[in-house]
Amino acid sequence: MSAKHLSPETVSERRLEAVRLRLDGVTVAETARRTGLSAPTVSAAWKAFREGGWDAVPIRPRGRPAGQAHRLGETQQRLLWQRLTHWPDTDEPGWSSRALAQALTDAETGDASPRAIEHWLVAQDLKPSPMALDDLVRRRTREGRWFRQQVQPALEGQGVVAHWLGGVRVAQPATSSEKDSRRYQLYLHGKRGALYSRCFTAPPRADDYLTLFERLASRGPMALIFHGAYFRASPEVQDWLVDRSDFSLITVPPNITLRAASARG
Repeated sequence: MSAKHLSPETVSERRLEAVRLRLDGVTVAETARRTGLSAPTVSAAWKAFREGGWDAVPIRPRGRPAGQAHRLGETQQRLLWQRLTHWPDTDEPGWSSRALAQALTDAETGDASPRAIEHWLVAQDLKPSPMALDDLVRRRTREGRWFRQQVQPALEGQGVVAHWLGGVRVAQPATSSEKDSRRYQLYLHGKRGALYSRCFTAPPRADDYLTLFERLASRGPMALIFHGAYFRASPEVQDWLVDRSDFSLITVPPNITLRAASARG
């Protein structure tokens, strides 16, 4: 078994054994064979012993202690909700995990990594996976026909330089109380599946959608594939689209079922 598949405790024990063998005059190659470590690892353990004694031989655990890596305090969580219920001060179309982590740092509430933010988003039911579209072009199904007739022409349209996936949904974290559990989330998945969010305590209105669209449109010609809203019933949205020939909005019909892709972050 390769040492990279061993627990840190097991590797440390084998490193100690390797040093004992080397002290007995066993060669590096033979020590590696007996302990199951690589020759470079044996040499590193021997060097650590010579420079720092026995205490320097075991490997040091990396990262934070178990159970602390992704825990956010109550003050930090309140600040995250405050941010999510307002648009970012930048022109971003929503809050990314990196931007939320930076917001905590700027507010001096304590640092948190983007990964810690993502774990919090999962716990709050705010991390939907992007829609899987890649294989629809070959499918002989209702979904495949919709993709070929509605989505593919928009993605291949002249001037379209990017496309985003998005939607609106109700988030209901299992740990929240009945009173606070119902939150509405506008979300987008951009390049490499990066998630952007904006949350509401009531269903988003037409001007909320238009704010989202305006922020996306400022990036240049693009297509947005959106799930969960029926925009033909909104005169405000339809009027806005008339003046935006470089913005293609493709809504996912209610009779179309799309599986979720694996989110990358």
